[in-house]
Amino acid sequence: MNASGPPDDAPHAYARTPLSEGVRVRVLCAVHGDPLAAAELAAVLGERQRTGLEPLPADPVAAVPGLLRSLRPAFRPLAPDTRRLLLIAAADQHPFAAHAYGRAVAALRLDARSLDDAEAAGLARTTSAGVVFRDPWTRVAAYETASAADRRAAHRLLARVLRGEGEAPRRSWHRAAAALGPSRRLAAELRVTAHEARAAGEHALACALLERAAALTPDPRERPRLLARAAADAWRSGDGDRARRLAAHADRDVEGLGGLLALRAGNATEAFDALLTGAVRSAGRGAEPGAEHAVRHDAEHAVRRDVAGRPAAAGVRTAGPDTATHLVARATEAALYTGDLRRCREAAAVAARFGIAQPGTLGGLVAASEGRYEDARDLLRTAADRRGPGAGPTVLIHSCIAALLLGDHTRAAAAAVRAAAAARAANEPAAVPQAMEFGAYAEFWTGRPRSAGAAALEALRQAYATGQDNGACHLQAALAVFAAVTGDQELCRARAALARTQALERGLGLPAALALWALAFLDLSTGRYAASASRLRALAGFGPGHGHRVIRHCAIPHYVEAAVRTGDTRVARSAHADYERWASVVRSADDLALSARCRALLATGHEAADHYRTALDLHAGGTRDFERARTELLFGGALRRLRRRTEARDRLHSALEAFEHFGSPHCAAEARAELRALGEPVRSSAGAPGTAGTLTSQQLTVARMAAEGATNREIASRLLLSPRTIDHHLRGVFNRLGIRSRIELVRLLAAAED
Repeated sequence: MNASGPPDDAPHAYARTPLSEGVRVRVLCAVHGDPLAAAELAAVLGERQRTGLEPLPADPVAAVPGLLRSLRPAFRPLAPDTRRLLLIAAADQHPFAAHAYGRAVAALRLDARSLDDAEAAGLARTTSAGVVFRDPWTRVAAYETASAADRRAAHRLLARVLRGEGEAPRRSWHRAAAALGPSRRLAAELRVTAHEARAAGEHALACALLERAAALTPDPRERPRLLARAAADAWRSGDGDRARRLAAHADRDVEGLGGLLALRAGNATEAFDALLTGAVRSAGRGAEPGAEHAVRHDAEHAVRRDVAGRPAAAGVRTAGPDTATHLVARATEAALYTGDLRRCREAAAVAARFGIAQPGTLGGLVAASEGRYEDARDLLRTAADRRGPGAGPTVLIHSCIAALLLGDHTRAAAAAVRAAAAARAANEPAAVPQAMEFGAYAEFWTGRPRSAGAAALEALRQAYATGQDNGACHLQAALAVFAAVTGDQELCRARAALARTQALERGLGLPAALALWALAFLDLSTGRYAASASRLRALAGFGPGHGHRVIRHCAIPHYVEAAVRTGDTRVARSAHADYERWASVVRSADDLALSARCRALLATGHEAADHYRTALDLHAGGTRDFERARTELLFGGALRRLRRRTEARDRLHSALEAFEHFGSPHCAAEARAELRALGEPVRSSAGAPGTAGTLTSQQLTVARMAAEGATNREIASRLLLSPRTIDHHLRGVFNRLGIRSRIELVRLLAAAED
């Protein structure tokens, strides 16, 4: 930011620019969070770039000349040696820190005290670790204000002093930055050092080296191949925009990158086709002519019993992961996201035909879709157990998915944490949001709603930042579910609407179904039973891309409750029969408890009470505390109707306490209504009147940010919501607390926390 600061309306100009949420986050990342630069960059984006259909510009610096012009005057009064030191420091730090500034200054025998003038001007300061610039754009300006000749000289100097172990990739980068034209020898050197960088987990550096090699090679046939490899490295580094831009100029699909990009930010059905075709091509090299076509054509009919769950036959590749195995795993994710289990069977058939080791989740889903629950259980247990030392992010994510399907939320949470850690250790940020997403589900169901919400929100930011808009769609749906449980109707509907719109456009049945489940639960917890039953019935009727069998199955306990409350139990009994069969096979305490609760709802009188007791005994061995509280609520109501007042009161108070812990006001209100029907005095809310205890969790978050001085637009940016939604939340806060200004809000929250 410049010396006089950006124009006051810069944040407002940026906020008014119509951008998709993912593009808005990526624009801010590209310009280092500067509002003036963000407004300037957003203004030059095309319509398709604003919606995320095309990647952002390759060089954000060139797209924001206004900010650089405002910074240049600060450098003009500085002495030549001072500007030179700043240039060397800037080149040393960006885009890849080389930590060679001290060696470069010593080689030139420059006096480091020349930086005193820059420190006096507030541009940079010297520390024991090197030069620290005021902010990223000051560093950019220090580099860009120098002449092209001076910049090349700085790069040559840094290349000369970078001679230590492991410094070859950075030395090559600086040699390339100083090059004046094509060089076959330098392009070859860049290819070699890119491999070294990749082996060290520095995918962004490997991408930059290959991209520069493509620019320097005199062989036009080599250029597309280099760009293809660079695109794969860009994706692994978490730069989705760069990966898409480079892939558009590549001549081949490295590691199925085209299908992977479609899986993360395009149409999931198209992603499945591309990934499975890539797996066939990779595994079928050297096979008989026409093998690829034959397998894809006959896949539906080629599913053998060993595909769905028996030990692999001889010849199946079970040694380390290869490209084909990787692509089948990704194709499995695509099929899972679309909700098209027919495609799961197709992927399984391809894996069997070519002897490709397949993830246990694939065979488990195929077996479950065919009603072979015992086979599905065994396969999913095997997949859930694959989390030993050395397991990579993909294996651990599939372990987490399998554990979730088995109802083992504790194991799922542990696998998700390890998956995220493995992705960070491998310097693969693109895999982190997915691991965090499944971890958030596990945390939520095990009684940590605030932690789950925070994790999901952080994963949403990372998904947007890495260009994974489909992952962001899943997270919006998950956050809609969390908002439904915490009773934030406005937020639930906003997130569900956004998730469903994006999901239906991209063929994502999983988030579409999850968002519908969120709305159905919101209806159920607020007494709109007919609307809830209608939504949950619709889940069963939606086909691939619109609904999802797994979500429909998970929602059965809520559907049974809604159907019973509307007097329509015929379909509910049929749905419960299938749910009970799965629960009996898997033997998950939580699933068995929910099945017993369904039996209680479908029964009457003392028989129902016995089933409720069985359900609560089973809940004691499970982890889904929120569902245990709902079981106590329903049991308390049944006991009240049986005139067993003392036991009913105990159950209802226990449920009320749990709902207040979860921050679920609507469910708490149901418990209070039942207690009042018993003639039991209860307080009206979780806190005394006029305190933050009367707010929903989202309202409380917004209120605290506002009390800290954040504007509506700043709060909206942090929570990835629209300013209008934040305004609605604040009006709700003021109405609930009986206040009229932010000053009163600050005082009230301070008093509540004392």
